[in-house]
Amino acid sequence: MVKSELKYSKDHEWVLVDGNKVKIGISDHAQEALGDVVFVELPEEGDEVTANESFGTVESVKAVSDVYSPVSGKVVEINEALLDSPELINSDPYGEGWMIVVELDDASQLDELMSAEEYEAFLKEEE
Repeated sequence: MVKSELKYSKDHEWVLVDGNKVKIGISDHAQEALGDVVFVELPEEGDEVTANESFGTVESVKAVSDVYSPVSGKVVEINEALLDSPELINSDPYGEGWMIVVELDDASQLDELMSAEEYEAFLKEEE
């Protein structure tokens, strides 16, 4: 499932834009590939994240995977619910399973992300 209102990265993160802030999570495709998520490591509020660099990890029964920030900026909120209930990433990747909110350094970075249509085409290419 790909949501049309979101932007996507080639690392399978999604971005929901709200002014100069973005909410970030991993796509439905990514959570399916990972399998059952058992642990999530997130940055602290106030940390800086850099586009295309890891900001945390998701551990599943299969593997531990880095999660890459699609944008640069300051973490202004983390999803504390994931620390106790990491399985929210599996059950609701685009809703309750969001990971962090970042205040953007440069909104033009959003132009480098894929639309839902582009992401769907990217997934087909990867198969």
